[in-house]
Amino acid sequence: MTNKSTARRAGLAVGMMAVLASVLPTATTTATAAAPVSGPAATAAPAWCPSVPGHKVDCDRMERPLVAGKPALGTVKVSYAVVRHRAPGPAKGTVALNPGGPGETLIDKAEGVVWGLEGLLKDHDVLLVDPRGTGRSQRIPCGVTDAEYRFGTRAQQRAAVERCGKKLGPKAAGFTSAATADDIDAIRARLKVRKLSLYGLSYGTYLMPVYAARHPESVRNIVLSGAYPLALDTMARPSAQAVSLTLRRVCERSVPVACDGERAVKDLATTAARLRTEPLTIPITTGHGIYKKKFTEDKLANLLFEAASSGVGLEPEKPSLLGRLPHALNRFVKGDTAPLRKLVREEGESGSKLDQAPYIAVVCNDYRRDWSKDASRSERWRQYRAALAAVRPGEHGAFSAKGFTEGTTDAGDVCIGWPGENTPAPQPTKPRLPNVPVLVLSGDLDSNTPDTSGKKAARQFRDSRFLSVRNMGHVPELELSRCAAGVSSHFIRANTPGETSCLRSLPPIAVTPVRG
Repeated sequence: MTNKSTARRAGLAVGMMAVLASVLPTATTTATAAAPVSGPAATAAPAWCPSVPGHKVDCDRMERPLVAGKPALGTVKVSYAVVRHRAPGPAKGTVALNPGGPGETLIDKAEGVVWGLEGLLKDHDVLLVDPRGTGRSQRIPCGVTDAEYRFGTRAQQRAAVERCGKKLGPKAAGFTSAATADDIDAIRARLKVRKLSLYGLSYGTYLMPVYAARHPESVRNIVLSGAYPLALDTMARPSAQAVSLTLRRVCERSVPVACDGERAVKDLATTAARLRTEPLTIPITTGHGIYKKKFTEDKLANLLFEAASSGVGLEPEKPSLLGRLPHALNRFVKGDTAPLRKLVREEGESGSKLDQAPYIAVVCNDYRRDWSKDASRSERWRQYRAALAAVRPGEHGAFSAKGFTEGTTDAGDVCIGWPGENTPAPQPTKPRLPNVPVLVLSGDLDSNTPDTSGKKAARQFRDSRFLSVRNMGHVPELELSRCAAGVSSHFIRANTPGETSCLRSLPPIAVTPVRG
């Protein structure tokens, strides 16, 4: 559930709900009025509590320690909503959902969540938590906007990360996956729910295993969609390799055949090499200003594995960024930069001014790196350059290792200036996880969290099942027939995916023909 304009590998993922809003009919059912949460903290429903057609929604806020064990740093208010099931009688279970990011929100997208999980909501409640620092929860800004971070050069991104860390100071330690997991569990306890079904999408597939490791007794089962493992590749090699595979697949599956997959990969390599030495400058117009984007190999990498994976398969018959790429790359190689420039401008139009503290701090605190957090700046650089030099030729497909890793917003060297003092150690990559049923889904046209990453995520658990969804990109639940969402819902209810043939029969996406 990612956002088309801000999708990141682990990153600011889109809401399925945000994308679906433009293609679904507006609901006309009269909403059931939101009711107060029952229990000791019962209050009148806050003004921000969403109304969802056909469902009662309970909302509240919970005050939590900003940094556990450090009361002097204060507290943070975390907001949540519970969308109640439709059938009479008690719920058969409660599903805790996280749509990605880090930093994506849910409460204001409740209606889209209900659309996606309509079948499950017959007899299950769904818990929506806006993680600390986001949405309806209390903000703790660091002064770095989404647009600044996305459109900046790599040097500017590193500088923004360092500035964010300095602005947050010791409060930076309050942004971790462990803290969010503990917030969710505290809310679970307040609601008197014994066990949760965990449903993570994109970055949520990292968060939910952290929850499971910290609160194993509170987990019934787990669904991870658009998944990557806790031991993620610091050099993003799975994504780099998946870009070429995805180009081959869209060409081979196009009807009629619109392009040659091998030619598309060669065009990509030529484009990447040319942009390495001759970058383009492309003006990006957003609702709050014009940005001059320096489009070099790293930005091409970002376009290919993040933006191009978002929304794939939502409306397969309509042109998508991924489906237009073989043509744009071929025209670029032949000297016509206009099609590629157009794709870059369109992808960047909705860059926002949202503060990036919840994103930057979580990825820089949690993810493992190629340097020691306690090393000096010069020693960090030495360690990182040694790791980069150890990459074998071809491990990043059509890209150079430096070019591709600098195209990521959460890997490579982006966090090298993040403060080591007053920040936690990276999240453990091999924690003890509960032996509960786990389902992992990946779209086979997703270069953001490709099948190889999803399979590795599944292997973290003893009782897991991996399913690849044909012709879908990042987070297969975007598919409008609700095939993937139906499989996930069946698994949550019965600990088995049930009938899965629909995952293999989704139509290929439209591809712009490559001429000549």
